[in-house]
Amino acid sequence: MAAQAPTEALKELKVADPSADGKANENNGENGIDDSDDDAEENDGAPGAGGAKKKKKRKPRKKKKTPTSQTEPPRVKLSQLFPNKSYPKGEEVEYKDDNLYRTTDEEKRHLDNLNSDFLADYREAAEVHRQVRQYAQKVIKPGQSLTEIAETIEDGVRALVGHDGLADGDGMTAGMGFPCGLSLNHCAAHFTPNAGDKVVLQQSDVMKVDFGVHVNGRIVDSAFTMSFDQKYDNLLNAVRAATNAGIREAGIDARVGEIGGVIQETMESYEIELDGTTYPIKSIRNLTGHNILPYSIHGTKAVPIVKSNDQTKMEEGDVFAIETFGSTGNGYVRDDMQTSHYARKETSGHVDLRLSSAKSLLNVINKNFGSLPFCRRYLDRLGQEKYLLGLNSLVQAGVVEDYPPLVDKKGSYTAQFEHTILIRPTVKEVISRGEDY
Repeated sequence: MAAQAPTEALKELKVADPSADGKANENNGENGIDDSDDDAEENDGAPGAGGAKKKKKRKPRKKKKTPTSQTEPPRVKLSQLFPNKSYPKGEEVEYKDDNLYRTTDEEKRHLDNLNSDFLADYREAAEVHRQVRQYAQKVIKPGQSLTEIAETIEDGVRALVGHDGLADGDGMTAGMGFPCGLSLNHCAAHFTPNAGDKVVLQQSDVMKVDFGVHVNGRIVDSAFTMSFDQKYDNLLNAVRAATNAGIREAGIDARVGEIGGVIQETMESYEIELDGTTYPIKSIRNLTGHNILPYSIHGTKAVPIVKSNDQTKMEEGDVFAIETFGSTGNGYVRDDMQTSHYARKETSGHVDLRLSSAKSLLNVINKNFGSLPFCRRYLDRLGQEKYLLGLNSLVQAGVVEDYPPLVDKKGSYTAQFEHTILIRPTVKEVISRGEDY
């Protein structure tokens, strides 16, 4: 999910596990025989001339087979495919230079081992993201509505983590880390369809697909861009290369301003020809990557995508979303269109709310999302009605932040690629890396 650079900062820029469900309930007995029906003789009075009646033997009940592969669409809970939380690792990259020793240092290895729950949660969230997005890439086609596409992705995420988010607090255990963004063409970020939206994906569209998955508040934030015409390839290639360059430079003690310079240099080495006109590809200078905190998609550190004087260092234990945005337009975005994304502020404190609708809505937000971003469709599926007045009141009171869509100039095209990286004690792990990007 995109983070906007603060306006004042721009002035400084230089341009299912079986054990979880209880094995005892599978067959009511080691041999698969129903213990409630004993194989004892049936004695309906005194035995007849033929003596005791024969025992009735029941056929053993067939055990349910544990799934070994994912379905299409994805509906098999991930813990069933990876017993004992043995989820796949991301791409592990050794540190360089002064931090090379960390790969084999015993103390650092011990610290890594202490983080087993942290790593299991992140790897589960990342594998859910990979499986859902790879299915989405197969089935997304022009002619589909954006609502259909968003629900395909979101339904897949909820099925794989095993939490549909409909009961109070269920979505806080695991589920969507933030709403599925489907931003088209000159819109770079923060668009997801509201109820009644009729927008349909076109053959000529460039669509950014940006969604998050969380497990116990550990959020994996990853995004990719889809197009259906080869003429946009250079735009996608530029942004993908810039993101990978940022990932390559990231690590312990890396300064975020210098990473931004490498991203910008990589991005702006590309250009694109569209309908006979050549356009430079620009980094969108007021969008940034960001660190991720538990249940908080935007932490306290930003990773610019243009060169800056920011001397902030990456540190051991940090989690970062390295995301880059390229544009054929101005390379600068502004708020526009109808808002769909919202999040409760973590530091809002006590606010005296006059509207009863705002109070009740805030209670729903606290129970179901906490500080995780949500969208209007998520309130709709929880059965909330006529909530806009209360929602706007919460925004005006500073309790909830709204995130309007971010757009460059009309007629331009934008693209995005993003990965989440863990700055572990021993290695850098690109947790969301997959065969697709």
